[in-house]
Amino acid sequence: MVPHPLVSKSLERVKTEQLIKILGLTKCYGQIRAVDNLYLKIHEGEIFGLLGPNGAGKTTTVRMLTMLTRPTSGEAYIAGYEIRRDLAKVRQVIGVVPQHFNLDNELTAWENLELHGRLYHIPAPERNRRIEELLDFVELKARADDLVGTFSGGMKRRLMIIRALLHKPRVLFMDEPTVGLDPQARRKIWDFIRRLNNEGVTVLLTTHYIEEAEALCHRVGIMDKGKLIALGSPAELKQKVGRIVVETFKDKETEYRFFSSREEALGYARELSGNIVIRESNLEDVFVELTGRKVEAD
Repeated sequence: MVPHPLVSKSLERVKTEQLIKILGLTKCYGQIRAVDNLYLKIHEGEIFGLLGPNGAGKTTTVRMLTMLTRPTSGEAYIAGYEIRRDLAKVRQVIGVVPQHFNLDNELTAWENLELHGRLYHIPAPERNRRIEELLDFVELKARADDLVGTFSGGMKRRLMIIRALLHKPRVLFMDEPTVGLDPQARRKIWDFIRRLNNEGVTVLLTTHYIEEAEALCHRVGIMDKGKLIALGSPAELKQKVGRIVVETFKDKETEYRFFSSREEALGYARELSGNIVIRESNLEDVFVELTGRKVEAD
């Protein structure tokens, strides 16, 4: 496969390198441990998702890895560079798409990208070529000279993604990349994330959308109260609790029973009465089984 022009040459290697290594990373705010002794390794070429409710520690983890928040203790390495000792080198190998829009609405799409390119000291000829390529990549070339304040939420999110890619990072951090977007815009962002990953970009994203983690991620780490409580592919995590779920409504609440096969689930359901639902399990079922509460809960 010929590498896409937006991808750095360094990404043409086999996707086996441990690109991110997190060793005992901890962040405390007074007596509160927002992230508690996190150990995690992410390989080059992965789409890795941190899944959990608001307040689980996902965003704090990303803020530490992107050097926006200083860890209380522990270490983390990105492409071999330690986040507290090698700040300048880490900045060159990461791109960051924050949860909240932080574009300048009074500038055009091109001007927003131009400003970012200058901050990274990208030479003018290369900068202009990259901006044109990336705007074309996310289908915004026709809006290059329009003020960002006139853009929809989905268009702004796409612009933020390519702004983070302008200096050819090896890993892209995305904090809740589709929050607040309508379903059509969300699916479009998913397509862009898959395209980036197919071209070699490693993606670490946080989300509390179950379907987003299942649709995009090669592996998922589930966080709760600052701790990593489960790790694996979506299929592996669902298999741990049971592939098939039988839901029954009893005593004013829904009961859930998990089974490894549909045949076992059907056998159990035949003995029941009333409203019965038989379905495949999802990552929210995994989370509920581990914590007793739903992913969307604060």
